[in-house]
Amino acid sequence: MKPSHIEHIGIAVKSLSDAIPYYEKLLGTACYAIEEVKDQRVRTAFFKVGQTKIELLESTDPEGPVGKFIEKKGEGIHHLAFAVDGLENTLEEVKANGIRLIDETPRKGAEGMHIAFLHPKSTFGVLTELCEDKNK
Repeated sequence: MKPSHIEHIGIAVKSLSDAIPYYEKLLGTACYAIEEVKDQRVRTAFFKVGQTKIELLESTDPEGPVGKFIEKKGEGIHHLAFAVDGLENTLEEVKANGIRLIDETPRKGAEGMHIAFLHPKSTFGVLTELCEDKNK
């Protein structure tokens, strides 16, 4: 696996309306997109910091992955996402190297990305997302 860059850092928050003003002030930039990803049961808000994005994640369902994360661990860093080319091949490669996958095949994520998650039990406790920009 050879990522090109950190695509984004995902941060779980209870409320986008509470968190967005804080991050706008902290980063000195406006939130540029808010989007609901229904199959992941979240609303997302994005900020650009250099080549990397900050993705705020608000659960739309307490039983969804982010809702369960907040219930168990509270607000905070949820995942680290790397940009890759050839996501399907990358998944095959990491699986062949013994890394446990949450997603065996890519699925649609926010901003039109194709995404897949690696299980934190195989990544030293860090939920890791691989992203491929299909808009290029």
